[in-house]
Amino acid sequence: MPTLTASTVPARRPAWLNCSELDQAMAEVQPLLTDITNEDHATLRKLTKRRLRQEIDFISNEKFTSVREGKRIFSQSLGLAPRETALGIATIRRSGVDLPIHLGRLCEAPLLKPEQEKMLFERMNYLLQQAAIHRSVLNPERPSRHRLELIELFVALADWHRDRIVEANLRLVFSIVKKFVNPNNTFDDLLSDGIVALIRAVEKFDFDRGFRFSTYATQVVRRNSYRTVVLKQQERQKVQGGLQDMDIDVSEEERSSAISEKRWHELRSRLSVMLGDLDRREKFIIRARFSLGPHRKVHTLQSLADRLGVSKERVRQLERRAMDKLRAMAGDVQLAELEA
Repeated sequence: MPTLTASTVPARRPAWLNCSELDQAMAEVQPLLTDITNEDHATLRKLTKRRLRQEIDFISNEKFTSVREGKRIFSQSLGLAPRETALGIATIRRSGVDLPIHLGRLCEAPLLKPEQEKMLFERMNYLLQQAAIHRSVLNPERPSRHRLELIELFVALADWHRDRIVEANLRLVFSIVKKFVNPNNTFDDLLSDGIVALIRAVEKFDFDRGFRFSTYATQVVRRNSYRTVVLKQQERQKVQGGLQDMDIDVSEEERSSAISEKRWHELRSRLSVMLGDLDRREKFIIRARFSLGPHRKVHTLQSLADRLGVSKERVRQLERRAMDKLRAMAGDVQLAELEA
């Protein structure tokens, strides 16, 4: 059976792209494509280099190596059902959360049948594989306008098929993230994170293993929501610990109250401004000692001394000086956002 390799793939448009099954996808992605018809050689070189810096990830399959595979994949009827407004409204009502009705539009796509799901994953990954093959033979010294156009078209069509999978599974995300909603984790934030996790799950799912995508996606979205809640809790604990070290009293009653996310962001912004008034070394030491910003763990005085090239005692002095400055600034600030 003939196979398609990087050395033999032609730069011309394959015949299977004209299949009627791709008509809707073509019509929707065509306006999004960049027209490079009139670009000069220097611009094409730049575009080629840019494309070579962008990896194209996909789940490979042995069947994709056949030159006849494209015709087979796109000759089958996908038969997606039209969107239904009633499905979106029902999802909002079942969520148990006070949500704007427009969010229901995210959930209007009917669930996929097993064969539709497999076909979408197969098409998406085949299109990405085709794009990757063409990308592998790009040469900045001899840029090919037709090959660049083909790569962009393949990727756009793959994204279209990916989006059909995502929208058919959004109701799953709604049902999962609503269980993690609490005063410190809003539904909107969890939903946004959950959709990102769902997209990642689509890109990593191997359709040829024989089980449904929803099984895999449920685990991915649930783990992501749990991780989001835990990280936010740790972040709040770091902020509270920092306030206590600056002698700002946060009573047990206040800590147990439902402080909104908006107020926590205001508090973090205020602390950020206060840290901005410290010099470079003081700011670094405070952030490292209290695990703020990019620091994921609390650093010891000795580790900071080694990094700064000074003695441990000098780091202690700088930390004390920085804390004195922060206490003075905190005394002049009305931290209304900590009020219940």
